[in-house]
Amino acid sequence: MKEKTEGVRKIWDRYKYAALVALIGAGLLLWPGGGFGIGSGDTGKAESRPEVREARELRDVQQEMEEILGAISGVGQVKVMLTVDSDGERQLAQNTTLSYSGSAAAPEDYSRRSEAVLVNGGGGNETVTTRTTYPTYRGALVVCGGGDRAEVRLAVTEAVAALTGLPSDRITVAAADLQ
Repeated sequence: MKEKTEGVRKIWDRYKYAALVALIGAGLLLWPGGGFGIGSGDTGKAESRPEVREARELRDVQQEMEEILGAISGVGQVKVMLTVDSDGERQLAQNTTLSYSGSAAAPEDYSRRSEAVLVNGGGGNETVTTRTTYPTYRGALVVCGGGDRAEVRLAVTEAVAALTGLPSDRITVAAADLQ
């Protein structure tokens, strides 16, 4: 029995640091909210989280489309639902600093640090966007009061296709009594 405990103790002494690092890593992965890592920038506000911002932007697009489609002759009240394949992306301007020790030809050690470029805006500091990729839509459902008439369905389908880039076979227009 004593030999087994000595064997376990030798294994523990040999791998205790690796086990400790693995446990800390697992704990960080399971931590609610995640967000650990360099440059996560989580300020604790729900609005700053990308998924919340993207959901709000999609909702805004849907509401704006409802207003536009409602202005088409014969449509009446309208509700729009869009589904997305990709949410789009904003690339921010970065200020990058590279530092190293040793000779420039063969540095011994180096580090790289990047920060988002901020400018003073009306409501405080704002990031500088260098490139925006817009969402890729998967499909659209439009429910409107005049959706039972062919000319209304055609006009709504063409308008949604123009606004989203969707082909007409991914746009459904349905009639409903919205009150």
